[in-house]
Amino acid sequence: MTDTRIHIPVLLEEVIAALSPRDGGLYVDGTFGAGGYSRALLRSASCRVIGIDRDPAAIERGRALAQEFPGRLEVIEGRFGDMATLLADHGVGKVDGVALDVGVSSPQIDEPERGFSFRFDGPLDMRMGRDGPTAADVVNTADEAELADIIYQLGEERMARRVARAIVAARREAPIERTARLADIIRSVVPKGKGDGIDPATRTFQALRIHVNDELGELRRGLSAAESLLAPGGRLAVVSFHSLEDREVKAFLRERSSPPPSPSRHTPVTAVAAHHPSFRLLSRKPVDPSEAEARNNPRARSARLRAAERTEAPAFPAPGKEAA
Repeated sequence: MTDTRIHIPVLLEEVIAALSPRDGGLYVDGTFGAGGYSRALLRSASCRVIGIDRDPAAIERGRALAQEFPGRLEVIEGRFGDMATLLADHGVGKVDGVALDVGVSSPQIDEPERGFSFRFDGPLDMRMGRDGPTAADVVNTADEAELADIIYQLGEERMARRVARAIVAARREAPIERTARLADIIRSVVPKGKGDGIDPATRTFQALRIHVNDELGELRRGLSAAESLLAPGGRLAVVSFHSLEDREVKAFLRERSSPPPSPSRHTPVTAVAAHHPSFRLLSRKPVDPSEAEARNNPRARSARLRAAERTEAPAFPAPGKEAA
């Protein structure tokens, strides 16, 4: 069933301002979700938008939205990390802007059957698409050390070993197949923080979701794909929601916007990376939500927007493909 509710994306006005859509431009909404950024872009200028999402439910929502903007919106099922290939298959080589809202979408969280949230009981799935292992597969088959590493590294959970030990003990009694049971297992060994209101299951659920969907790997590939697709003067706007994502975006843009190092008498010129900046930062500091937005939308509280403009310099080589 198509979800007819309109979800207002985080930092919507700020993202549109950063992308600065123009008539005749072509823009990519790499994380289509409920289509909020796409709708705003299409209303802001007489432009075209290509939406990308790996979630079949998002594609269905996109088809409905496309009817409101005949000939101006196309929605493609796939991963935004593959956007260069996906767009090439549709005859597109350059675009004027790319928007990315990293992480799980509001419709996914709000649907218990998707298994993303510990607020509802549902099957322990967490897949954004329809392929690959589920979160249940991970918690029931990974060994204790691997589980602890996932929870610590991707959830920044200090009690990761304790949580992993509890999961392994619980699955010996019966497979862990529901979100409610996993949340109860976590809460039994992780005390609730004082005054922060954060559920003890939050960080472990985040870690499993990021692992199941390879979200950090997808983000790295998506940033590189956007760099290759953006025409000179094109804009990139990325909204992230936790420190792991934001660090990836910050590091990528810092590297791509920094001038090449100057050679010294101790360093041969040929040994110096001669990559000219492929991006110009629109702001050195990330854009945070206003107090009003953070108050009205709890999801916005941790959001950060980083944006940059593409220069005429060639894209940096992909990792492992630097010139010898």
